Amino acid sequence: MAKDTYTISRQELRRVLTVYKVDEASMVKLFSDMEKMHRHVNAIAFAGMLERINVKRDVIANVLRRLGMDDVSINETLTGMDEQKLMAESGRIFEATIKFS
Repeated sequence: MAKDTYTISRQELRRVLTVYKVDEASMVKLFSDMEKMHRHVNAIAFAGMLERINVKRDVIANVLRRLGMDDVSINETLTGMDEQKLMAESGRIFEATIKFS
């Protein structure tokens, strides 16, 4: 089980999401949710947050890739997100943290 931390600034995340045509209201919701989590969020939860603001899977994968995550870790993150939906309780299949600065 990998345990990595990936860091991105608010400005850089905004720029990346803008490239993928995420609207301002969705970005505000995402940033607000991240602030509530003290700007540290599990990668699976982060991917889920992106999905909840209607970001498509391929875009989520590209955002994670921009954070420096490798394809194996991205796949584990997306699989973990699916498994959490099925289990309805948080499992720690893959543990990585996104640090929001």
